[in-house]
Amino acid sequence: MTTETERDASYDTERDASYDTERDADALASAGRRPGATVWLTGLPSAGKSTIARALASALRADGRRVELLDGDELRAHLTADLGFSRDDRDTNVRRIGFVAGLLARNGVIALVPVIAPYAAARAAVRADHDVDGTAFVEVHVATPLELCAERDVKGLYAQQRAGEIRGLTGVDDPYEIPLNPELRLDTQGLTVEESAARVRAALAERGIA
Repeated sequence: MTTETERDASYDTERDASYDTERDADALASAGRRPGATVWLTGLPSAGKSTIARALASALRADGRRVELLDGDELRAHLTADLGFSRDDRDTNVRRIGFVAGLLARNGVIALVPVIAPYAAARAAVRADHDVDGTAFVEVHVATPLELCAERDVKGLYAQQRAGEIRGLTGVDDPYEIPLNPELRLDTQGLTVEESAARVRAALAERGIA
């Protein structure tokens, strides 16, 4: 008869095997597939994160790469609909998205994540999870100035905040902690979308990702 301790040990062994990243990398290589990565584009609302991510996704797919774009609004609707916008909920949102991105990346997909992720600790936690799995994590700070973001105001959030219709807008009346050491800091002023995407792709190429 198998004891509870033996069952637990067996489970731990199976779990450890399922997260054998060296084995996963070897499997990808033997299949002729390049390794994946999580590319997290962080920045203020209307900084251009999603627009750049879409252009980058198109370029990478044209080169035969497997790419998934994890849209923040879609994930809020389907994966994290139970969460609000408190700090704890924002952090949980980032950790859940990071988990999904890591799963994709570990299986040879480039996961593009254009999500604000306002707090440094949550971004660091996602990076640490990737490090444990031996999965590449590339942080891109889309460093568009607040004034330009408010001028673009793609979703009308800045206008709503000024009118008193919403509170807790990241970078205005809620914190945004600027990344200290991102793999790429991208100032989009004076750049086209294609030029911005090309700079991100060049940063990936430097790391053997794209």
